[in-house]
Amino acid sequence: MAYWEQDIAEIILTEEQIAQRVGQLAEHISADYQDCELVLVGILTGSFVFLADLMRQLTRRCQVDFFDVSSYGDDMTSSGEVAILKDLSLPVTGKHVLMVEDIVDSGRTVAKLVEVVKDRQPASVKVCTLLSKTARRELAVELNYIGFEIPDYFVVGYGLDYAQRFRSLPFVAVLKDDAMLTHRE
Repeated sequence: MAYWEQDIAEIILTEEQIAQRVGQLAEHISADYQDCELVLVGILTGSFVFLADLMRQLTRRCQVDFFDVSSYGDDMTSSGEVAILKDLSLPVTGKHVLMVEDIVDSGRTVAKLVEVVKDRQPASVKVCTLLSKTARRELAVELNYIGFEIPDYFVVGYGLDYAQRFRSLPFVAVLKDDAMLTHRE
């Protein structure tokens, strides 16, 4: 038995479904930015797998930078406060910025970071998210590229974690309720 099998209630997005959709997103983004160099801004830590796969399929030249933020800790719900732990290293003034997020639920993190980037006067700012959970949306945020709309499940895999576990799963899955209790330290 694989290490994760006892903890997973359901796989909601397979590795194949994710790969196909990431390819479609990359085609769309490449077409939209035909004559532009992009700055991809990943939101750590959850977006790194998605960002890497997306970036490798883009046909445009791009730079990569990261924000590291905290709003969840080891909890299943956001605290509502967004703290920037690591700011961007690259200047974005006059550049086309594509924020890359793993999941947008309340919208607070994306809204805050888009505001921070816009204050730096980029040529444009758009948002690409692998997962959108509209049932949890508290703020209206514009998501320009969406991989999948998902129900109000707490999901792990493909970079998403619970208490820093399950990021390495190649699919997106729902944890069993008892797995969340078992893995809380």
